[in-house]
Amino acid sequence: MDGTDHAINAVGLECPEPLMILRNKVRGMAEGETVSVVATDPSTVRDFTNFCRFMGHELAESSKDGDRYRFIIRKRVKPAR
Repeated sequence: MDGTDHAINAVGLECPEPLMILRNKVRGMAEGETVSVVATDPSTVRDFTNFCRFMGHELAESSKDGDRYRFIIRKRVKPAR
């Protein structure tokens, strides 16, 4: 699991499924936890990058290995009020 707190296998799934699965998983995670994702849909690169930027999460890692895209995303930590 790459030392992450959670893992998603989205191999063979096409847009928008990987993004929806990621969104639901992150929603249930604690702040600062990480999730690794393996996907084969090239649109996940754009989708996950935009998701992290818009939602304030950290795209800690993004790489390609053959036909597999690998990501590690850290859920944002909300500043104390």
